[in-house]
Amino acid sequence: MNEKQSLSFWQIWNMSFGFLGIQFGWGLQMANMSSIYSFLGAKEHELSLLWIAAPLTGLIIQPIVGYMSDRTWTGLGRRRPYFLIGAILASIALVAMPHSSTLWMAVGLLWILDASINVTMEPFRAFVADKLPAEQRAKGFSVQSLFIGLGAVIASAMPWLLINWFGVESGTTEDGAIPKAVMISFHIGAAALFVAVLYTIMTTPEYPPEDMEEFERMKADSRGMGGFLVELGNGIGSMPKTMRQLAVVQFFTWTALFCMWIYWTPAIARQVFGGDPSNEAAWKTVIEEAGAWTGICFATYNLVCFAFSFILLALSRKFSSKIIHLVCLMIGGVGLISVMFVTDQQMLLVSMTAVGIAWASILSMPYAILSSVLPPAKMGFYMGVFNFFIVIPQVIVSLTMGKIVGSVFGGDSMMAIIIGGVAMFIAGFCMLIVDEESSF
Repeated sequence: MNEKQSLSFWQIWNMSFGFLGIQFGWGLQMANMSSIYSFLGAKEHELSLLWIAAPLTGLIIQPIVGYMSDRTWTGLGRRRPYFLIGAILASIALVAMPHSSTLWMAVGLLWILDASINVTMEPFRAFVADKLPAEQRAKGFSVQSLFIGLGAVIASAMPWLLINWFGVESGTTEDGAIPKAVMISFHIGAAALFVAVLYTIMTTPEYPPEDMEEFERMKADSRGMGGFLVELGNGIGSMPKTMRQLAVVQFFTWTALFCMWIYWTPAIARQVFGGDPSNEAAWKTVIEEAGAWTGICFATYNLVCFAFSFILLALSRKFSSKIIHLVCLMIGGVGLISVMFVTDQQMLLVSMTAVGIAWASILSMPYAILSSVLPPAKMGFYMGVFNFFIVIPQVIVSLTMGKIVGSVFGGDSMMAIIIGGVAMFIAGFCMLIVDEESSF
């Protein structure tokens, strides 16, 4: 077995650059889909169900792509073919999304967009473990977090920047559905996603499998989809102890994040911008204003993520990933719960600073811990399985939170944000049970 060589900072930079584009597309989705749905006539209690496309596609696509990429070796490499295919499809979906003329057209395009992003994103996680020795993986995932933060900052703020810095008129496009600034932002995002992913493909070669004979045997034994389902069942049943422990953490973490992404815009539209959903015409105007500020809020937490990623690089050399992640999740929980006391839009950015610290850790520390306990030959597959515990809570939130907000809290979206804050606290406490020394 060949020893993996340590890579320079710039080599890690090149292999991670594609995440800038991936997050540009994902950031546009996170910051704007609730607004797009609202522009097309969706009610607050309907938003969570309309978002279900995102987690369901992840639930289906991630383990399949991980399984397939583990068994792929072409002239383009192992993971890079998936980077390219996903980038092409996601770019097309980004171009089409702001031209949605009906609610269900937007829902359908979200399915395509999220599936395509997953095809590209999931192999990127395994790519770090493929390329880097164990002692550099925390650094590799932290650099990914850096690009995720930077891409999301630009993407989230793009509609607000186009209106306030570049003179794009507020209001909708000629077909009367989606604001012009949102439409232009999605077009820019399509180009950014494709170019960034292509840069990584062109600058970063891949290692062939460490044991080519064993690799060929694994391919021969795959038995198509039946083999995948068998391995999926066996893989879930034989997860390393550390992976099972981290799964609990991920469940509560992503419950918190999905509550925020779905309900942030209507929550601040009510509390900070004084909107009244019963007045449909005025509500759309407030939603556009709140939606633009949502972009600034999300840009803020992603900017903090970008900056804090540098700090994480230093912290990871002095403290365990477990302790770092525990503290960061607690800070994020404080940030979300604090929103219930905010009435000034500028103060929302303080809350988002705390969320950004948690976000930087969420994108790196669990994967750094996990990569040390997984078998290299099945890295992509297990990374896909691990993401079950990201998408399952999102599915649950999609199916239940609308009813909870509507029936229990009288349609007050802010309560979904508070539930998210509590969930992030629970995730932090669950880090106490994680054993970093577990082995496969």
